[in-house]
Amino acid sequence: MLKDKSIVITGGAGFIGSHLADALASGNDVAVFDNFSSGKMEYLAKQMDNPHFRVVQGDLLDMEGLMGIVEGADVVFHLAANPDVKLGAENTSVHLDQNILATHNLLEAMRIKGVKRIAFTSTSTIYGEASIVPTPENYGPLKPISLYGASKLACEALISSYCHTFDMQSWIYRFANIVGDRGTHGVLVDFIRKLQSNPKDMEILGSGKQRKSYLEVKDCVSAMIYCVENSSEQVNIFNVGSRDTIDVTEIAEIVAESMGLSGVKYRYTGGLDGRGWKGDVKTMLLSIESLEKLGWSPSFISRESIRSAVHSLLSKS
Repeated sequence: MLKDKSIVITGGAGFIGSHLADALASGNDVAVFDNFSSGKMEYLAKQMDNPHFRVVQGDLLDMEGLMGIVEGADVVFHLAANPDVKLGAENTSVHLDQNILATHNLLEAMRIKGVKRIAFTSTSTIYGEASIVPTPENYGPLKPISLYGASKLACEALISSYCHTFDMQSWIYRFANIVGDRGTHGVLVDFIRKLQSNPKDMEILGSGKQRKSYLEVKDCVSAMIYCVENSSEQVNIFNVGSRDTIDVTEIAEIVAESMGLSGVKYRYTGGLDGRGWKGDVKTMLLSIESLEKLGWSPSFISRESIRSAVHSLLSKS
């Protein structure tokens, strides 16, 4: 059980990381390690008076600082990464540096300091355009179509090889789209900003028919903790998502309705065979059968997750 443990969370001031930090802060010593490129100190406000909680500003590319933070840890939750899938088409090194090299540095620091357990946030994009939907964890061959997906797959391989070479243990989460309070990017944030700027007319990237799975962030954090506490293989891999999908136009309609808008005209960019951008997977639904057999199930379907997330984001905007 994750109680009375020394826990490090890389990227712990970010969207998912800060929710994980809140969930683990009670009954553990928690250290958040973040460079604050996208994370925010305000997301950790609930923990600032907690004597068993500390925040260290640092970068995973700085080995000295990294070894200092992992020393003595029972488990490291590794969430730090550049999550912008589209960015890889413009900057081909960003996911190499901030995802692959950063993960290698973390694993090296853990090896040197004798830290044996790592939980890592991967992504559904490692599957590429899967021919089996819902897609199970044993699907292959894995052919990501974005540099982001490729970087996460490389991180998975590094983690697996370190586990087998240096007697470590890992939990790898392949996420669907995670939404909710504190979200900083993605389709919901994009649509809210666009409609706040122009409540009558909105551009939607691609065909609007891209259909994917969405999971509310508290459900996501619940699954992450549940996996660590209830699975014990050397390398544990789980899809984390909901059981259904929703398309982009339906999401736009939920956002507009939640903002009290009607009659919004949607304009579709349409290109790239209906994709929103190069590397955009048009259809994504993960099989969560492995996670459900373990005993965990999501609280919300995709539509409910979207509605909850939009409500939270609007309340803060």
